[in-house]
Amino acid sequence: MRLFHEVSQRCSQITAQEYSTSFYAAIRLLHADLRNPICNIYGFVRFADEIVDTFHQHDKASLLAQFKTETYTAISRGISLNPILHSFQLTVNQFHVQHALIDAFFQSMETDLAQQHHDKMSYEQYIYGSAEVVGLMCLSVFCEGDQPLFQKLQPHARSLGAAFQKVNFLRDIKADLTTLNRSYFPGADFGNFTTCMKQEIEQDITNDFQHAFEGIRQLPWKARFGVYVAYKYYLSLFRKIRKVQPAEILEHRIRIPNYRKALILIRAGVKNQLNLI
Repeated sequence: MRLFHEVSQRCSQITAQEYSTSFYAAIRLLHADLRNPICNIYGFVRFADEIVDTFHQHDKASLLAQFKTETYTAISRGISLNPILHSFQLTVNQFHVQHALIDAFFQSMETDLAQQHHDKMSYEQYIYGSAEVVGLMCLSVFCEGDQPLFQKLQPHARSLGAAFQKVNFLRDIKADLTTLNRSYFPGADFGNFTTCMKQEIEQDITNDFQHAFEGIRQLPWKARFGVYVAYKYYLSLFRKIRKVQPAEILEHRIRIPNYRKALILIRAGVKNQLNLI
């Protein structure tokens, strides 16, 4: 079984590495005890997201329903021949990840198949299920069974997940509109996307980042540096998005160049060494 566990988790690691070099780089900065569990969560979330966002030539609803059923079967049995689900159930069962978080995640994935526009209530529900619960799953790993700490940091983990997701929405507006015909931000008219609309969205994200940072500073040392670097990556991307005109993010996907990511890592490393995080 040890070899099967290792091979399965290697599949999740490859998934994180291939789909998001930035996120994988941050995972590698976590303590060795935490890297596989976080990759396992990432692989699970990524595969579900691929179903609803990418598999256009297939029956997405059927695939997602099967993936959902197999997820819960894997968790209850403690094994799956799907390596992504096997590695995910290892993390869920080892760190006692709440099943309600998984339920909410699948609810948001199902929403992507049925709903293309959101009001304030459905937007908040979607953000919770698609992003905040992922932050809470990761927090379960970071706290390693320390329930008082988990309860204390829950609001901050939710804010960090929300900030990451909302930045993704801003970055991917063009693809969401043209390829998926989706619009997440309530009240935003992307046919007439004004500076005022953009600034309102950005202020909401700024609040999330500020609240999240308060929690990052309280994370256990095994997790703090890796999470901080991921936070700085996304904060840098967000700041770049804030500088561009509304029309530009409707036409181009804003990116952070590799040299900039390297500078972020170096500066974060210095702060970490000086205990300034």
